[in-house]
Amino acid sequence: MATAEDTTTTPEKEVSAFQNDCGEIREQIGAMIVGHREVIDGVIMVMLAGGNVLLEGVPGLGKTMLVRTLSEALGLDFSRIQFTPDLMPSDILGATVIVEDDDGSKHFRFEKGPIFSHVVLADEINRATPKTQSAMLEAMQEKSVTIGNTTHKLDPPFFVLATQNPLEMEGTYPIPEAQLDRFQFKLNVQFPDLSDLHDIMDRTTRSDSPEVKQAVDRDRILEMRELVRRVPVARHVQDYALRLLQATHPQHESAPEITKRYARFGSSPRGAQAILTTARVHALMDGRFNVSCDDIRHTAVFALRHRVILNFEGEAEGVESDTIIQTIIDEIPESP
Repeated sequence: MATAEDTTTTPEKEVSAFQNDCGEIREQIGAMIVGHREVIDGVIMVMLAGGNVLLEGVPGLGKTMLVRTLSEALGLDFSRIQFTPDLMPSDILGATVIVEDDDGSKHFRFEKGPIFSHVVLADEINRATPKTQSAMLEAMQEKSVTIGNTTHKLDPPFFVLATQNPLEMEGTYPIPEAQLDRFQFKLNVQFPDLSDLHDIMDRTTRSDSPEVKQAVDRDRILEMRELVRRVPVARHVQDYALRLLQATHPQHESAPEITKRYARFGSSPRGAQAILTTARVHALMDGRFNVSCDDIRHTAVFALRHRVILNFEGEAEGVESDTIIQTIIDEIPESP
């Protein structure tokens, strides 16, 4: 006969189940995607934190395949929006159309666009005009779409993964800062090494292809997201994250010299929110029900790199925002 203690779900059990499920998701994605462990873990972290991801890398590195494989491993609806200069907001959100009934009467009906899905791939997002890009703002932040006077809620979990090519300039538009700020992480997809290239050729040039199995379902994802929100963050750990944020602002007294010299603007408070929520996920993936300063350091670069805007001197000298953020991490102590 089971006792009350046997049937009670303890934090230790919840953390262990969370860790195992994350490992299963990672394994299923790894069956299709070679390497990119940092990117895969980053995508999983943001997905469980309830945010959105910007993937940057040259064509052919598997960004689109990663997103599609993720949706299969999670058992979620997937839609792909190919961003082009002629793409209109209605092509993303949907539109109100006039329909005629069998009796000849007419009425308006809202036809949902591809944004109404669980996993949305915004492919080459910087190829669309700023007007079209702005159509994603409400969905990415409020998880809703407003058409006319009617607001339509998006079914959870809702997750946008956008891709962009850093090399092409012709036919592209800059992503506005307000749009960039909606992404919790910006992840750089690197070129694979020789060993990974061999694995890619072995998997993609033969007749048999790997199969991706569903690791978790929608209800489990929502449970995991709820557990993330319950992970406690000690005051001194939160304080450390906020002091890192402050140091990205060149006018702040704690900013290191590299920030004051090369940064034009620092991160918004959303940067700290991104650090803390994903640090909670990182702690759970590591088997802990508490957030450490190491978790903060692990997520800070991904959460801040697209939120630190370089000045003219920084751009002219080719300074990377990652260098500024890493210097901040090295120089800002855990305790004030």
